Amino acid sequence: MCTGACSKFIAIPLYVLAAVSVICNIMLFFPDFETIYAEEDREGEARITEEVKYMGGLIGGGAMILIPAIHIHLTSAKNCCANRCGMFLSIGFAAVGVVGALYSLSVAGVGLANGPLCFWSNIENPIPKWGTPFLNSNGSYLTDQDMWAWCKIPKNIVEFNLGLFSTLLVAASIQLVLCLVQMINGLFGCLCGTCGKEVRPPH
Repeated sequence: MCTGACSKFIAIPLYVLAAVSVICNIMLFFPDFETIYAEEDREGEARITEEVKYMGGLIGGGAMILIPAIHIHLTSAKNCCANRCGMFLSIGFAAVGVVGALYSLSVAGVGLANGPLCFWSNIENPIPKWGTPFLNSNGSYLTDQDMWAWCKIPKNIVEFNLGLFSTLLVAASIQLVLCLVQMINGLFGCLCGTCGKEVRPPH
């Protein structure tokens, strides 16, 4: 398989993963599929988990992945890249994708570790309040479902955040691997050519 064809098979999954990341990040702004929490948060009352506002899925896993995906796809037109310059540029764009994937990965990881912001209470803190009850749990709440009951509002917020942040984490991990592969693919395209014969513009 030439490097141009390889680029095409990298670009298409990146499109899908970018869309998944954007959708997950947008959904995280609406716990329990309600808009009221986003509205109250916009008015200055903390209602949305802080890591959601970092927009790792929108910026890192979305825009910063979509831009290189488009370029990589264009360089793989007809299964053959236009020239070595195109492949060289794809290395730079893929590097942007690596940075975006790392950002999305980091935000999702921190979001999972810190847990959601919710209206909570437990035996040690019987007075309900808004906050992040699992902030100092070192992620132990992830395997202790009894702790999930601490969060009263929004309903099922722990499962909601866990599912979406986990999806972002997996998507970002795959994006990272694909962009790293494209950097290697682009390097081979620069050094060895794309499909055995470099396409040159007509004189």
